Amino acid sequence: MQPEFESTSPELMLAFYRRLYPFKSLFQWLNQGQAPSKLFSNREFAFTLPGDVYLRYHSFDTMDDLKKQIVKLNPSRFEIGAIYSAKPRDKKTVRPTAFVPQQRELVFDIDMTDYDSVRTCCSGKGICKRCWGFISSAVIVLDTALRDQFGFKHLLWVYSGRRGIHCWVSDQEAMTLTDEQRKAIMGWLEVVKGGKEMHKKVNVRMPASRSLHPALEGAVGRVSGVFSELVLEDQECFQHEDGWRTLLELIPDKGVQSTLREQWEEDPGRSSSKKWEDCRRQLKKVEQSGGKQAALLRAALEDVILQYLYPRLDAEVSKHRNHLLKAPFCVHPGTGRICIPVDPQHVKEFNPETVPTLGQLLEELNDPTLVEGEHHSDWQKTSLRPYVEMFDQYINKLMSEARANNKVSRAGPKLEF
Repeated sequence: MQPEFESTSPELMLAFYRRLYPFKSLFQWLNQGQAPSKLFSNREFAFTLPGDVYLRYHSFDTMDDLKKQIVKLNPSRFEIGAIYSAKPRDKKTVRPTAFVPQQRELVFDIDMTDYDSVRTCCSGKGICKRCWGFISSAVIVLDTALRDQFGFKHLLWVYSGRRGIHCWVSDQEAMTLTDEQRKAIMGWLEVVKGGKEMHKKVNVRMPASRSLHPALEGAVGRVSGVFSELVLEDQECFQHEDGWRTLLELIPDKGVQSTLREQWEEDPGRSSSKKWEDCRRQLKKVEQSGGKQAALLRAALEDVILQYLYPRLDAEVSKHRNHLLKAPFCVHPGTGRICIPVDPQHVKEFNPETVPTLGQLLEELNDPTLVEGEHHSDWQKTSLRPYVEMFDQYINKLMSEARANNKVSRAGPKLEF
């Protein structure tokens, strides 16, 4: 296991930017092509310098310009913002009405801190392979929703470096969404709402039928197995009193609540799996007796699954085009871990504790035994290589579609006679 904190001294960071950061890949991703365009030159970059100095509204014409400035400033991290109607560096010299955000990836931020009320293995800034299960479940649900419900194809998932994950959607349709359209998408995707004082955080039932939308029914089906493995068996979310009392608050039938409370108070060591079976047994009893509460109770148990495993999203990150988000492959200043891409198809196997760190990469870079064959970039000599290659595969698909769209645009509408 790697230490929670690792040195990210200015000297190490400078070596990282000079030799390892994949600037070419970053440029091609943001530019969606080889020749520089306004997709890159009108893009905002922001830098965090030692001492919490924050610099916004920087922009660059070429990849080399960006690299030179980053090497000069040596930031602890840098962030990517919107594509504006004018170059961000000219913000002070243009009319305010002539400087507006025009395009930006649709972005999402999922942070483990939002799961502190349900995870039992870690808290606060801590994260491990066990509680990563909450993030992986969120990724599976959100990735499916964005592809199946909205038709997006170009989703880039990036580990945040400590306890979360970001998603960048680069489809042309996503890039050109207005703020109002982004708010509408978030309104649809935001299922878990409410602060610590609210017990029930899921209220998505159709009033007339009390049924779930088919998309949410599908989400429940996808994570039901994870609920058993993660919430009941691994995390034991309902074993201790705080956990099972929270569960009781989510059950709408007072009679069932009272029965379960008495049973669990008499058997304080009862496992979460057995408590969940107790809930399901009570549901069957209500159904067999023909009770009118059966449908309501069944719906409540489905909502519990959603409340524990549906993505907990930071809505403000996604609603506004001018919001900034940390760039892929940055170094997290607290952990030293690299913000690497994550394959959503294998997100369950991902382990944040084994992510390459700044110190590890620089050690590998100086290890002559790792140099095999010809290398065009120093990152190819390190454990960063598979992640940059994953990024490049994503970029190639994105650029291929962009080229196809440009050809159609140049050809103009097809005339039929």
